[in-house]
Amino acid sequence: MLRRIVLFLAVFSVFACSVFAAPCAFAEAEEQDVDIAELIKIVEEEKVKEKKDSDGAYLLTVTCTGDFTIGGDNRYGSKKDLFTPELEAHDGDINFIMQNVRDIFTDDDLTIVNFEGTLTDTKYVPKDKKENEFLFNITPSAVSVLPDNGVEAVSLDNNHVWDHGLEGYNDTKMALENAGVIYSTPSEIGVFDYKGILKIAMLSFNCIDRYGTGFKKYSEGNGKHEETYPADFLSYDTFEEAVCASISEAKASFPLVIVSFHWGREPTKANPIQGYIPTDNQIRLGRMAVDAGADLVIGNHSHRLQPVEFYKDKFICYSLGNFCFAGHKKPDDMTSMLFQVRYRVKNGEISYKDFRIIPIRISSITERNNLIPYPFEDGYTRDSILNVIKENINRNKLQYAVTDFPLEFQ
Repeated sequence: MLRRIVLFLAVFSVFACSVFAAPCAFAEAEEQDVDIAELIKIVEEEKVKEKKDSDGAYLLTVTCTGDFTIGGDNRYGSKKDLFTPELEAHDGDINFIMQNVRDIFTDDDLTIVNFEGTLTDTKYVPKDKKENEFLFNITPSAVSVLPDNGVEAVSLDNNHVWDHGLEGYNDTKMALENAGVIYSTPSEIGVFDYKGILKIAMLSFNCIDRYGTGFKKYSEGNGKHEETYPADFLSYDTFEEAVCASISEAKASFPLVIVSFHWGREPTKANPIQGYIPTDNQIRLGRMAVDAGADLVIGNHSHRLQPVEFYKDKFICYSLGNFCFAGHKKPDDMTSMLFQVRYRVKNGEISYKDFRIIPIRISSITERNNLIPYPFEDGYTRDSILNVIKENINRNKLQYAVTDFPLEFQ
């Protein structure tokens, strides 16, 4: 770090002298033979060195978040739109939502969010969605908030990505593709190229109402809505078999496979605790996914934090709660976390190194949800989040539950 500061000061000195013509040690380029481009190159090399292990292995950092839901419901105009007033309060700059986490995302190698909504201007609503309390859309140009703030990839199979039917779905995929954001669906593997050294596969599956043979009703021509599965997916008897076959196929071609599941139960007034508890289906499928070749399993949908398991040396995060969530003006529980994993990459091989969590509140203020995720510093509130996680672990009594959550890498 000290060397980087010295180099920065050297670069700044050269710049200052060139602008103000002040006498200094760098005033005569011929005498000092200073090459600004070379100094900048050295600084960049120092940054790379910081991301290497002691033996020279690259350290690949992956950050995963909870639900990312922006925009409103264009059936009602501004009536049920929590997002637009906050956007207008920040002069229309959509980057306001990332102001506290941008440095985290730009400092890692791969950030994955669960994009739960649509990037479309269509007002078409499929018949099976017309009675839904919440639908989400935002104009396609809003996609810029992702690449501009260090988000490289999204999981794109959940219960809101079809809010505006096939047209909205295709608009969303096109917007992401045009912005250079990687997405994954049941039929499309998202691929991230890490420094040209190796490629990472990402898969995503909406599991709600699909376990067993339930997924068959979402096939083409059933009248449910426009969602379809590829023919080879439908050839399996159960959803679990189809998912695991897709994971195994990906693992045969990629050294690192990250699987996102949209699953579980949301809390209700009658049973507010259920959002914190993974279902038997979640636990079973999460472990099946690892058995099939998943190196990291990320879950979402319950809007609450759920336990993390370390099963066969792979993490299963049953739910990372919310991240940026425009679906509620003040959720009962606004706590959440970012989950970061580091992998060692050397000689074309990859292995797990360590992990940490970054506790957050989904709002930078407590009186309402202002849609600005806020990482906690040291203190009581951050510790209370850790206590919530540990309570959930004790409540669930999972066999492979992670019980220690470091706040820094080793």
